[in-house]
Amino acid sequence: MENGIDFLHALDPDMLSKIFMCLEDPSDLVRVSAVSRSFQNHVIDNSLCKQLCLRLFPQLSKVDNVIELTSSTKNPAEVGSSNSMKWESSMEWESLKQEHRVYTFLARGFTSFAVKQLILEPIAASSTDNFPMESIYNTLKPNKRARRASYWSSKGQSNPAVPETLTYKLDGDLCLINEINIQPFQAFFQPGGPIYSAKAVRFRMGHVKRPLDVLQDSVHDSFVWTYTSEEFPMAQENCLQNFKLPEPVLCIGGIMQVELLGRVQKQEMDSLFYICVAHIQIVGRSLAPAFSVDIDEHSKSLTLKVLSYNQPSPPEIPSTNSSFYGRRNVSGFYWGEVDDESDDEVYDWGEEDDEPDDEEFVL
Repeated sequence: MENGIDFLHALDPDMLSKIFMCLEDPSDLVRVSAVSRSFQNHVIDNSLCKQLCLRLFPQLSKVDNVIELTSSTKNPAEVGSSNSMKWESSMEWESLKQEHRVYTFLARGFTSFAVKQLILEPIAASSTDNFPMESIYNTLKPNKRARRASYWSSKGQSNPAVPETLTYKLDGDLCLINEINIQPFQAFFQPGGPIYSAKAVRFRMGHVKRPLDVLQDSVHDSFVWTYTSEEFPMAQENCLQNFKLPEPVLCIGGIMQVELLGRVQKQEMDSLFYICVAHIQIVGRSLAPAFSVDIDEHSKSLTLKVLSYNQPSPPEIPSTNSSFYGRRNVSGFYWGEVDDESDDEVYDWGEEDDEPDDEEFVL
């Protein structure tokens, strides 16, 4: 390197791309592109950051357009040196640079945005025994065994195989989901304190076909599910049970459905089987408000929008009395005690960078 020769020119471009794609972390690819102008141009020109994001999250393969709706992007005339201005000012090059910015920030969001409770609001339950006393809304807060029990209850069924579903809207169009916590309800006011758990649970993620406010009775048939998990066994225990996905799953569209499979508890007074849930948490990273998506239901294509290159402010670290702490691993999944101290359901796993609030992303 005494003569300042860039060894990039000694390698075949395809070989260099294969070497770069051996990296598993998009942040490493960003560091490589910072080594030299030649490396950066190669990474951008070959859409390597996009390729790596697609490899990590194949659901992004349906994205056919990216849009920046932010004033923080640079003016084309302000980018690059005079020697490369002619090439960089071309529409194709500017489009590639925009794509690189978007996917680089997206990759950063997957690893640095805060881990938290993702449920924004309930959408619907497949059935409710006594509305609103036993509504799905009761699943949003931990059951603290207050004076009045708070829980959702299905309608009774004579067939224990009849499933139930609870559907939620998440806090953002793009959410990276790590795990789901569910606490079955124990009816302390009934003889023997029966626990109305399900036999198993399964999770679906997807988006709405059309606006929910016009669906009326067809709400349960109005979602497109792009991911369905395996079945996880649920114990007949009054504790916050943790179901960790094998790999984090990217939910595009912000809809999550909890499918409760099989009934184990019969109510003594009517000899019918019920499922009751005290509390549900969906834990992961929301990429809102930085990102949103538009979904074309006719073409099945996605438009990825960047609304801001500012990283959201990190949440407060929860109390160590939170139900997130102190879980124990039993038979392949986790258990935890009910949160008796704090309503704060935002989690910080210590994975986020120690950076100032509302930090702006700069490439």
